[in-house]
Amino acid sequence: MKGYCDPFKGKKITVLGLGLLGRGVGDVEFLATCGADIVATDTKTEADLAESVAKLQKHSNITFHLGGHDINDFTNCDMVIKAAGVPLDSREIAAARAAHIPVTMSTALFAKHAMETGAEIVGVTGTRGKSTVAHMIFHVLQKAGKRALLGGNVRGVSTLAMLPEVEAGDIAVLELDSWQLQGFGDLKISPHIGVFTNLMPDHQNYYSDMDTYFSDKANIFRYQKPGDSLFVGASVLEKVQAARPPVAPRIPDAIPDDWNLFIPGIHNRENAAFAAAALRRLGLSDEQIRLGLESFEGVEGRLQFVREVDGVKIYNDNNATTPEATLAALRALGENITLIIGGSEKNLPLEDLVSEIKNRVSHVILLTHPKYQGSERLASELTTAGVPFEGTEDLESAVAEAMGQKGKKGGKGTILFSPAFASFGMFKNEYERNDEFLRLVRAL
Repeated sequence: MKGYCDPFKGKKITVLGLGLLGRGVGDVEFLATCGADIVATDTKTEADLAESVAKLQKHSNITFHLGGHDINDFTNCDMVIKAAGVPLDSREIAAARAAHIPVTMSTALFAKHAMETGAEIVGVTGTRGKSTVAHMIFHVLQKAGKRALLGGNVRGVSTLAMLPEVEAGDIAVLELDSWQLQGFGDLKISPHIGVFTNLMPDHQNYYSDMDTYFSDKANIFRYQKPGDSLFVGASVLEKVQAARPPVAPRIPDAIPDDWNLFIPGIHNRENAAFAAAALRRLGLSDEQIRLGLESFEGVEGRLQFVREVDGVKIYNDNNATTPEATLAALRALGENITLIIGGSEKNLPLEDLVSEIKNRVSHVILLTHPKYQGSERLASELTTAGVPFEGTEDLESAVAEAMGQKGKKGGKGTILFSPAFASFGMFKNEYERNDEFLRLVRAL
């Protein structure tokens, strides 16, 4: 993309939320390279963000305001770029808006400028399935020899920093959570091809109710134009229709029964149906789509087969941070499962999960870290349902206990790590939890 620095060069930009996941660091580094004058601010301290700060120290045009925010940074600038998860009632954002300072988000900025260059944007959202669907689409496009980029809610990837790679005719596949879609609402844009898989209770510690949660998700279609496409799951169709989208939503056709996916579960065949619908809209043939989908091996942390040890298959479903996600994993893998579960509270219903655990799980290992209130509530529900469990305070003990249980039963069956809760308390974030589980399993 020519002139990719023009919107930022010489501008005074406040970046709200540097973070630890790499995306914020990548955004700031890109903007600094473009010649912007940047204030990077975060409520975390410099010690908390030492790794992130170290990567950016070489840029003299970056000022760090850490351990809290200075309101002047939001009223005396040309633009505010806010990170995902910034509270809806943030006083800093309110101050910027009151001062008529544009407030946006990095993935939405990328989409806006990529669209203007002539790229086609595919956006995927939903409470469950969005990561797998986005990665499926990208994988098939690559296998078919198409120029494609993958961004949005992808670990360690600054989507904004991909702007230099964009050319007219490219396809940008974006995994979009509700927070990133706030930025699309700010800019009044939606992807050319929108995929909305489903809507289930989540992030209820952030959103006041499900309607507010849906409202952010609805930016996937709210500003679409004639000629755009919208594919939705059956469970969310009525709610989407009630929002009067500019493009008629369509439920994807199921993939043929003889298409053999590597990744297990009915839910993954549904994910493949979303991907296939988007890919057909992009002009790929059914042969290209089938070849790509059948060679797709899944996404790390999403019902990922890690390895087999002494006849025991081990799956990493770290990114299952809701009961519904763990339910889907249990149904995909069948029975005789040793389940490692537990984490910090998200205030979501547990009744259906406990029922499924009772029917399918041979042994439950519950992570009982002192800060894991979610685990405490699950322990109470399991006890009431008469489901025995073993409590361990760390992941290493949980993996050892799981292997020990399978060893007692002749080394058959499955170990599933599917937390059903958030990671905070024992880990900085879900990615640290993911890496620790993989390290432990690969060391067996």
